Amino acid sequence: MSLNATPSAERVHIGFFGCRNAGKSSVVNAVTGQDLAVVSDVAGTTTDPVQKAMELLPLGPVVIIDTPGFDDEGMLGKKRVLRTKQTLNRCDIAVLVVDATRGLGEVDRQLVGMFEEKLLPYVIVLNKSDLLSNGVQPTPNAFYVSALTGEGIHELKERLGSLAPKEDPGHRLLGDLISPGAAVVLVCPIDESAPKARLILPQQMAIRDVLDAGATALVCRETELASTLEHLSAPPALVVTDSQAFAVVASIVPEDVPLTSFSILMARYKGFLATAVAGVAAVDGLRDGDRVLMAEGCTHHRQCNDIGTVKIPRWLRAHTGANLEIETCSGREFPEDLSRYALVIHCGGCMTSEREVRYRMKCAQDQGVPFTNYGIVIARMTGTLERSVRPLRKSLA
Repeated sequence: MSLNATPSAERVHIGFFGCRNAGKSSVVNAVTGQDLAVVSDVAGTTTDPVQKAMELLPLGPVVIIDTPGFDDEGMLGKKRVLRTKQTLNRCDIAVLVVDATRGLGEVDRQLVGMFEEKLLPYVIVLNKSDLLSNGVQPTPNAFYVSALTGEGIHELKERLGSLAPKEDPGHRLLGDLISPGAAVVLVCPIDESAPKARLILPQQMAIRDVLDAGATALVCRETELASTLEHLSAPPALVVTDSQAFAVVASIVPEDVPLTSFSILMARYKGFLATAVAGVAAVDGLRDGDRVLMAEGCTHHRQCNDIGTVKIPRWLRAHTGANLEIETCSGREFPEDLSRYALVIHCGGCMTSEREVRYRMKCAQDQGVPFTNYGIVIARMTGTLERSVRPLRKSLA
């Protein structure tokens, strides 16, 4: 994908961490060549994580994240530190910026411990090297830079390039499920929750992946699906539907034609399909008073019949006959303590990086809370789950 076409969730996320006044924002600006972050001599100038999607050679499309000082104090300081910890969950690379005139302190070592605990590639940058009078060599995995003079900035970018996750050509949304020349039908309902004049991101990704596979994408609404299939000289290799139309689409598509949903494909793409399929069994065990967390990775404007806050909760209550307590979270506000929930139902995660989705999944697993996603829950409640995961059996092995 080009820079303009690459969603933020598909970019390499690079977070800059450290104590107040270590020069994080100055290093960010030097690395990006832009005034991305506000710079000041006053400690604690950065109060919230600041991020920007951009192109950074030699890495390509990235998201740069500047974070508040990890040694911040007071009640607001605690909130800023929490935001910094949350930022770690969506980073692919961490940069620890240390004031070279002070050296590594206890807070810096604490951050290094967090990087290593999360298996996060990192590099230690000793900033303000222009203020040093001696040539002391840095510790392993660390080197000197000066945001003021530019010393070491090129080397830092090269190091970041070497730490970037290597792209897996086999990591596809659906391209590995079809052959060149195949026809794929994508069913995209247009209702009050559909974005005006555009398709949602998983639908766009599916169209592009079909084209990259040398196949043909046929896009229609569920109301035109029957006529679309009738006009084909042979059955399609795959039908992918919006999960909300599962029941209708399943009744139209012949049983021998592979059928799944965009949301279920996203669960596979983000690496939590097997966990989600196992976790959905908890739906049938929900009882009065159970809490269910509906988690969304984005902060879209909610319509009157929103899928996560209205439709699925309504369907859940009807399916289980239970008086459930439904709570929601969106964007980056995912609770670390999930112990009070009987089930976590996550969106497809198209706007959330794979690292962060898998972190959320692990949080649930560590606390013994079932974790699934929108499409799999809908498939379970409509009786189409077995059929909808059948094309993806290799991913469940």
